[in-house]
Amino acid sequence: MANAYSFDVVSDFDRQELVNAVDQLKREVIQRYDLKDTNTEINLEETELVITTASDLTLQSIQDVLRQKATKRNLSLKIFDFQTPEPSSGNRVTQRTLLKKGLTQEMAKKLSKIIRDSLKKVNVSIQGERLRVTGKNKDDLQSAISLLRAKEEELEIPLQFENYR
Repeated sequence: MANAYSFDVVSDFDRQELVNAVDQLKREVIQRYDLKDTNTEINLEETELVITTASDLTLQSIQDVLRQKATKRNLSLKIFDFQTPEPSSGNRVTQRTLLKKGLTQEMAKKLSKIIRDSLKKVNVSIQGERLRVTGKNKDDLQSAISLLRAKEEELEIPLQFENYR
């Protein structure tokens, strides 16, 4: 396999772009007339984004602004897993938004099966939170990438292709 080619399939996002989008969101919440006096708190943690605000209506507005800012920064909206809002103290609403990163075992198996069923000339191996696709021909790898891009609409995660060599 000296002349084998490969690439990795991952599900990731640019953390710095997310930080920038959340900073823009915070600035807009402070400046917008309808959101200014809601005492909204937005906390970005390692695996989640926590929004605490005055009502469901303002929460919906903040989510819309977050989606706009993320889209402008080329972040997929599939990374956000909005949980159900919970009432918190003082007639306020708290919502946790989980940030999806990495391929789960089930998703990796599903992607592996999609590739193996369609393309016989490539090998697929699951390596932690990534999928390694190898083949002797670069055209087969391009076919695998095209196949996954076509199926990406059905998936609930964004896909990236790295280490193409």
